[in-house]
Amino acid sequence: MELKNLKNGHLPVAPLKLCAMPGFESFTEKVNDHILRIRANELQRLGEQYDSSMMSGYHETSFLTSCSCPRFGTGEAKGMIHDSVRGTDLFILTDVTNYSLSYTVCGQINHMSPDDHYQNLKRIIATAISGARRVNVVMPFLYESRQHKRAKRESLDCALALEELSSMGVTNIITFDAHDPRVQNSIPLHGMDNFMPTYQFIQALFQRDHDLKIDKASMMIISPDEGAIDRAAYVANNLGVDMGMFYKRRDYSTVINGKNPIVAHEFLGADVTGKTVIIVDDMISSGESMLDTARELKDRGADKVIILCTFGLFTDGYQKFDEFHNRGYFDYVVTTNLIYCPQELLDKPWYVEADMTRFTARIIDTLNHDQTMADLMAPTSRIQKLVAQYNEARKNEFTQFKLDLE
Repeated sequence: MELKNLKNGHLPVAPLKLCAMPGFESFTEKVNDHILRIRANELQRLGEQYDSSMMSGYHETSFLTSCSCPRFGTGEAKGMIHDSVRGTDLFILTDVTNYSLSYTVCGQINHMSPDDHYQNLKRIIATAISGARRVNVVMPFLYESRQHKRAKRESLDCALALEELSSMGVTNIITFDAHDPRVQNSIPLHGMDNFMPTYQFIQALFQRDHDLKIDKASMMIISPDEGAIDRAAYVANNLGVDMGMFYKRRDYSTVINGKNPIVAHEFLGADVTGKTVIIVDDMISSGESMLDTARELKDRGADKVIILCTFGLFTDGYQKFDEFHNRGYFDYVVTTNLIYCPQELLDKPWYVEADMTRFTARIIDTLNHDQTMADLMAPTSRIQKLVAQYNEARKNEFTQFKLDLE
């Protein structure tokens, strides 16, 4: 077989293995299914040129390997991998925000925190690192990413965690929409990639809503604060519409729950009257700021308010979102399935899921071949194709509308 016929001349670094940390099994299984389809299509394209001796481990019935972190009565734990990973390109997938799992400490039930998930991740890395050809970590919600900079005398937890993973021998760290991507400067000599879900957001948006008019007179992208400007600007530029932003006016003379309370949300931008406005941010935690922004936009005359947010944490529950949706302050929320989403959230009429499993599969398959990921990191051409498809479908009243899944 000529090498140039396979993945632009790239053979896999080593046989691929996927290891799902506890609580992330369902997502990883879907990623595995997508990789199987990607490689089946590649083998079909190769036909008789396929050489199993050169591509050992390329075609499998499953790339999954199982692991666990059993605990002793004191709450202490150990990492265990139940299949051989020797000589493999191992990808460990973890969701550090999954609070649905619990463990027992001296008879008391504890729900797992991000700290617990991170410790378990290190246990599995320590178990695999001596035998695997390469160990990679896929951590969609970057551990401690909200503690990304030092304002006073305080710890830099995210940078410390990245240094720790790198020192353990992790080759690549894959994350999505990091709260501040500059945190990767803490490990400048190691591999870390931050991917944005913009393409999947727009895809989910177009599949859900056939009433959108994509022009400056009808649509506007909104950044809820100064930290989300880059995200909002990228969406606005790809859709060819204007952008506005809010900034939070705080009372710096008062501290409540460790934060300066927000006095008001001030708006900078053009008139939103009668427009569809799309709020773009990286996460919904309590949701207070996001809901205040949605209400402000409605009070300013916006016709429709849509929220695009990578991580729907909803740490204070859904009651406030139900209330604001019933009052008409926002139409729906689009978030990804990169973190744990309880069934209660999936059943909400205002919830729309942006599926990230296929995108994650493409990232892993590409990295396993040591190929460039430039197109995956900046999907501008694919977004433009989606917009063109949607506009054409609107002209035809969506009689034959089906988005290309890439």
